[in-house]
Amino acid sequence: MSGNGLSYSDQGGEAAPELAQEAAASMTPSASAAFGLFSSGTKKNEDLKQMLESSKDSAKLDAMKRIVGMIAKGKNASELFPAVVKNVASKNIEIKKLVYVYLMRYAEEQQDLALLSISTFQRALKDPNQLIRASALRVLSSIRVPIIVPIMMLAIKEASSDLSPYVRKNAAHAIQKLYSLDPEQKDMLIEVIEKLLKDRSTLVAGSVVMAFEEVCPDRIDLIHKNYRKLCNLLVDVEEWGQVVIIHMLTRYARTQFVSPWKDDEVVEEYNENNFYQSDEEQKEKVQKVKNTYTMDPDHRLLLRNTKPLLQSRNAAVVMAVAQLYWHLAPKSEAGIVSKSLVRLLRSNREVQYIVLQNIATMSIQRKGMFEPYLKSFYVRSTDPTMIKTLKLDILTNLANEANISTLLREFQTYVKSQDKQFAAATIEAIGRCATNITEVTDTCLNGLVCLLSNRDEIVVAESVVVIKKLLQTQPANHGEIIKHMAKLLDNITVPVARASILWLIGEYCERVPKIAPDVLRKTAKSFTNEDDLVKLQILNLGAKLYLTNSKQTKLLTQYILNLSKYDQSYDIRDRTRFIRQLIVPNEKSGALSKYAKKIFLAQKPAPLLESPFKDRDHFQLGTLSHTLNSRATGYLELSDWPGVAPDPSVRNVDIAEVAKEWTGIRGKPKKEKPTGKFYSESEEEEESASGSESEKEDKEETSSDESSGSYSSSEESSNSESDSKESTAKKTSRAAAESDSEDIKVKGISKKRSTSSSSDTDSTSSKESSSDSKSESDSKSDFVSGKSVSAISSKKEETTVQDRKAPNKQDVFLLDLDDFCPVTTPMAVPAAALLSPSLTADLEGLSLSSSSVIDVATQVSMPTKTHELLHRMSGKGLAANYHFSRQPGIFGDCMVSVQVTVTNTTDQKIENIHIEEKKLPPGMRMHEFSPIECLEPAGSITVSMGIDFCDSTQTASFQLCTKDDHFNVSIQPPVGELLLPVTMSEKDFKKEQGMLTGMNETSATIAVAPQNSTRLVIIERVVKAANLGVVPSGQDNIHRFAAKTVHSGSLMLVTVELKESSTAQLVINTEKTVIGSILLRELKPVLSQG
Repeated sequence: MSGNGLSYSDQGGEAAPELAQEAAASMTPSASAAFGLFSSGTKKNEDLKQMLESSKDSAKLDAMKRIVGMIAKGKNASELFPAVVKNVASKNIEIKKLVYVYLMRYAEEQQDLALLSISTFQRALKDPNQLIRASALRVLSSIRVPIIVPIMMLAIKEASSDLSPYVRKNAAHAIQKLYSLDPEQKDMLIEVIEKLLKDRSTLVAGSVVMAFEEVCPDRIDLIHKNYRKLCNLLVDVEEWGQVVIIHMLTRYARTQFVSPWKDDEVVEEYNENNFYQSDEEQKEKVQKVKNTYTMDPDHRLLLRNTKPLLQSRNAAVVMAVAQLYWHLAPKSEAGIVSKSLVRLLRSNREVQYIVLQNIATMSIQRKGMFEPYLKSFYVRSTDPTMIKTLKLDILTNLANEANISTLLREFQTYVKSQDKQFAAATIEAIGRCATNITEVTDTCLNGLVCLLSNRDEIVVAESVVVIKKLLQTQPANHGEIIKHMAKLLDNITVPVARASILWLIGEYCERVPKIAPDVLRKTAKSFTNEDDLVKLQILNLGAKLYLTNSKQTKLLTQYILNLSKYDQSYDIRDRTRFIRQLIVPNEKSGALSKYAKKIFLAQKPAPLLESPFKDRDHFQLGTLSHTLNSRATGYLELSDWPGVAPDPSVRNVDIAEVAKEWTGIRGKPKKEKPTGKFYSESEEEEESASGSESEKEDKEETSSDESSGSYSSSEESSNSESDSKESTAKKTSRAAAESDSEDIKVKGISKKRSTSSSSDTDSTSSKESSSDSKSESDSKSDFVSGKSVSAISSKKEETTVQDRKAPNKQDVFLLDLDDFCPVTTPMAVPAAALLSPSLTADLEGLSLSSSSVIDVATQVSMPTKTHELLHRMSGKGLAANYHFSRQPGIFGDCMVSVQVTVTNTTDQKIENIHIEEKKLPPGMRMHEFSPIECLEPAGSITVSMGIDFCDSTQTASFQLCTKDDHFNVSIQPPVGELLLPVTMSEKDFKKEQGMLTGMNETSATIAVAPQNSTRLVIIERVVKAANLGVVPSGQDNIHRFAAKTVHSGSLMLVTVELKESSTAQLVINTEKTVIGSILLRELKPVLSQG
């Protein structure tokens, strides 16, 4: 019901600002003065009744505004119900909406009168205005009369099929009201819930999940088919809906996925034991670690889709995501929630209280999560006591050998606080630290003993209690402290402290044989004036001294027993009778008196000083039960992880099955190429390409794609396929070996195919057919992958490549304007690489002029990684991938060219694919691709677009739209794609480098893998990672690259200097220091990894 106010303010709710003014104007001075016993409210209500019975709509509207204003101020307007309900059939929409607002408030109180208007509400359920239909349903569900249950049930069923998502949302709200009125309707309501769970509107999702949690939270089977949809819709659902969905999905995940924590336990066990293992045992352990756990892709989908919500402005959403990660994520990933929870500590005190309670529970089990934010939990003087106490508890949980000295200094300040309750809690915290960290036990004890001389009784009392607990851990070493505390007994008046001192003296009376009897003598004098708690400890002291030192204390003990025999407290009288029979032998004494010494002086275990939040972890974090530390009504417990995961196929939906069918048909359009295959690839090469595709599909069935929770649908060339495989393999430790072997296999294929590839197709048109775009992108990637091999191949192979350029020029009419970029020549990199260092230096000296020559190089074609823009499951069958084509900006000098491949994986046409709602950072611009009018089933098309990233790696977000749907997507550029290669001589390079030193220079020393130390490999790897031009070098061990940024044209100079012992110096000179440092970070692993 939280959305009601919003809807009224959006449509026809302009009355709200006027309500307060009119209500204030209607309150005349005389009326306000007389307000009380002789109020004129009745007279005013008579005026309102007359206005409601008026024939003018303006008067009725005015009256309704004033009445709603009265309700808003908390005044009772129930006596106007008959007059208001007459206007429920008004033709004026504004009046009708306000009447419904009134009826929702009073329908439950005036049920008989509301029933008279049932027929009107039923007619309103078919009103053309969605707000009227929704309001009628809400009023109907507010009438709590069992006789209209069938009418409500029928109305809910009809509303659940309404075209308006707002009406369907209200149907979900009505389900809960009807269930509370008549639980016997549960089965029929579950049918409606099942139907609404399939709804794709974000407005409905939160409300129907709330109804599910209220009516049938145990029916997990209803969630299976809708699980992925709910995960994907989560970001766009309204905030309170997000909270409900996240809590429900947390419970669902605990029943459907295996524990991700077992893996952590196995790894820890392996790390601890592998030092002593033999080689064979180590191999078995490694295999066990690798095969122990693989996260279900649906489990990963949930974690990935909830992660962005940690940045939500709503504290409840952040808390919900935090508890989800705590209960579901691997322990290594749960740490990301800590920063978001610490951010919530800037909120109001109520939010702080709940968040700190949850952090206190988390910090007991996983200290490492919050140790970096230790200072965020320091107490402020403005914090209320409840917040101070919670922060203190968290600081104590986080205490370890490294930070204990800092914390103890902080605690010393807290002890001096004017807030006595907080000061006492601090002393208890010091005691906990002393117990948990043995290195500081003596230091803490000495500090607490110093506090015994404090003027504040509460501080002294708490210190005594804590010292008593600490002394129990090692009493033999602290006889002096016990003597010191005995001396303080005369001055301390707080009962708990006095009782603690007496207990200590009694427990260790043999260590202070002279002092203990004297203490008993003093307390015997004041026995009658002591608190009950102290009297009980005096009795215990007397009994223990009677058993150990009866000569001195026998008469004293009997005197105390006689005094307590007639005490007002029955507890003390009972204790006295028990002790007398136990320690004073007589004829009536039983067998127990023999064991009196063992009973009284038995060794007692030291108390454990624990956090009050230690036992709360069995409640779900963020719930009322966790806050109260007791089970609240309606609390749903989290189940334990299943030992074996249930069948994941139950979450597959029909669209996934349709998409699977199309994966088998994808090869057909590729075979129907318009070319005569005169210059195409050989049959053997086609078989290898199709083989790599079939391998990919087989792999997808066994190890599903973690990046989207289902299967990949990319149709790129074998090189881009291998890239995506490698990226997937890196995420999954289980598939590491497979990805390596596949990588070698694909490289071998690319080398084989390089001699028969085309070299002048750079990009594909937005208007080309699927088969054309596929063949061109294949030929392009094939050429690129084999570039380094073709540079050192035979003349015959080079001639073959040149011969194959000519036929493509005859097919110019098939190309779009995008393809009229400078023709890519076989890569200039190998040509420079073949020159000897001395020849390069000689050629450099033949420069015709001394002026520097820096030009944009002809575009070098390198295989760029393909990124997923829209997965087919998220896009309802529409899939989109993109890559950076590294072409000069055809849409503008400052724009980076991006190629987007759109694929239809459904069995229906997708119409009007276009871009809407661009959400770009300031300064960023985007040139959209032309709308795609129609995309046939299983069709694919590649289009070009341009984006001006303003020399930054910020994300460009926009909506990829079809005729019926809108999908939020984003493109984030790697820093290497924000550059254009430039050509320059070595002399010019050094000159420019000399002007870009100091703060404009970034460098790092890296370890180079042996196979990466040759010139060809270094050039290939660097140019593949970043769009850089190669600068000729006169030295074998120095490699230079140059580029300029696309937006500002700032130079980017990269130098790789090989050193001895397989190391290299990587230097980047540029005015754009931020881009330079990011590029340095990205190039380091490129050269170091094998």
